[in-house]
Amino acid sequence: MFASRRRALIALGAVAALAVPAVAVARAKTEEPKFEVVAKHDGFEVRTYAPRIVAEVQVKGDAKAATSAGFRLLADFIFGNNTAQAEVAMTAPVDRSQTIAMTAPVDRSKTNDTWTIAFTMPSEYTLKTLPQPNNERVKIREVASTRFAVMRFSGNPKEKTVQERMKTLETMAKDAGYETAGKPPVYARYDPPWTISFLRRNEVFLELAPPTDS
Repeated sequence: MFASRRRALIALGAVAALAVPAVAVARAKTEEPKFEVVAKHDGFEVRTYAPRIVAEVQVKGDAKAATSAGFRLLADFIFGNNTAQAEVAMTAPVDRSQTIAMTAPVDRSKTNDTWTIAFTMPSEYTLKTLPQPNNERVKIREVASTRFAVMRFSGNPKEKTVQERMKTLETMAKDAGYETAGKPPVYARYDPPWTISFLRRNEVFLELAPPTDS
């Protein structure tokens, strides 16, 4: 029994050793929103994010079902169910679909009984050049520069854990003297489902009010 357990632990260690560099390579190839860390506290940090463009959908249901449904709709958009925008002479535009690079993270927030699932679009696009979704449920909008309190954690958390992290972050941010913007917190997942649990990067975001001049 001990020998078989030992072999299992060795095998698990080998898998983890192979998975770590694979995850690192995948992350290096995936664009993330640009931000600057402006303060660090015990358990969270404050970041200022640059303006960005997001594609988002609103769905209803429980957290798991809503996240899955929203992801499918957004993946459908970036993998080609869109109309590329192009400047064409005269009045004869040639419409063609375009694959949009996947970015990280996948953001999820909730207002009342509705979930908003969002992808940040690659920074190479502007509102004028980004392909437009053919599905009217997918909305495109520009997000202004925003300040967030952010808490990072690993694993494959259950919804109860995510909600607990959000409440903890809100308490810590207020205790540190930050005023929140009064918007629902955001849960962000950075890694694909095949990523080993302990290697998964998760973050919860709480939008802060703009700093006041002293």
